[in-house]
Amino acid sequence: MESSGDTAPLHSSPTPTSPPAMATGAAVVMSPCAACKILRRRCVDRCVLAPYFPPTDPHKFATAHRVFGASNIIKLLQDLPEEQRADAVSSMVYEAAARARDPVYGSAGAICQLQRQVDGLKAQLARAQAELAAARAHHAHLVALLCVEVDAYCTGGGGSQTQLAAPPGVGSAHADALYVVDGGAAGGGGIMQAGHVGWADEPLWT
Repeated sequence: MESSGDTAPLHSSPTPTSPPAMATGAAVVMSPCAACKILRRRCVDRCVLAPYFPPTDPHKFATAHRVFGASNIIKLLQDLPEEQRADAVSSMVYEAAARARDPVYGSAGAICQLQRQVDGLKAQLARAQAELAAARAHHAHLVALLCVEVDAYCTGGGGSQTQLAAPPGVGSAHADALYVVDGGAAGGGGIMQAGHVGWADEPLWT
């Protein structure tokens, strides 16, 4: 009687604890990484490809695998420290995508094309800067000329000036014509001829 009473708790105690242990183990199980799924192999716990090729992005590993191959990718990652592996995977995926677009030059072709665009933009910038410098110099020259004209106008009085001038080629003692130079408010500087005067024909007194 006592033995049967002792064995009953021994059989009953493991039964309530076994289902939670199985449920906990099932929650830890994860799907294989994209690399192992494409390669159709078992993904181990310390798979070197799992942190960089998640199962939600299989195209990433397929692109790199098409150009470099799985063995080369694994060997490269194993030779690098862990802090540099993510950058190496990004570089391999970018190079593989560029090689798919341009099988001859790959990423070098894209780099050369971008370099040509940079050189063209630099040349345009240099031309624009030269044109801007020339425009500034021309503007400064016009401002200087304007200042000179304003100074000359201010020092000359700016009023109406009248002066007598003999015709070209005739001396002042034998001048037969009288010219009046008018620099009035109109600013035209026009010349009015007063008419021919014969000094030898007219008597000096009556």
